Amino acid sequence: MKMSPVQASFASPWQNGVAERWAESCRRDLLDHVIALNEHHLKRLLSEYVRYYHEDRTHLGLRKGTPDYRIRSTASAHVLSQDRVSGLHHRYDRAA
Repeated sequence: MKMSPVQASFASPWQNGVAERWAESCRRDLLDHVIALNEHHLKRLLSEYVRYYHEDRTHLGLRKGTPDYRIRSTASAHVLSQDRVSGLHHRYDRAA
C-alpha cells in the first residue's frame, strides 16, 4: 500500500484529527500551566512533555495504557512518586 502526504486545507481542523488532538492535549496539560521564558525553555518543556506523553500519560484508546507499555507490579510495596514535566505531572511506581 503506497501512502503519500496530503496537505490539509487552511482552518480545517477536522482534516487532521491526530494533530489536533495532540495539540489540544499539549495545550491543556502543559501550555495552560506554564509561561515559557524563551525559545530554549519552550523547547525543553515540549521535549519533556513528549516524553511524558509517550511513557507515562494514560490513553483511553489504549484501555488506560501508555504507548510505551510498561510492566505494572501488583505486589504490595511502597509507592514512589517521580516528577514529570517540571513537576506538573507525576509518575507512580512501586518500590523494588
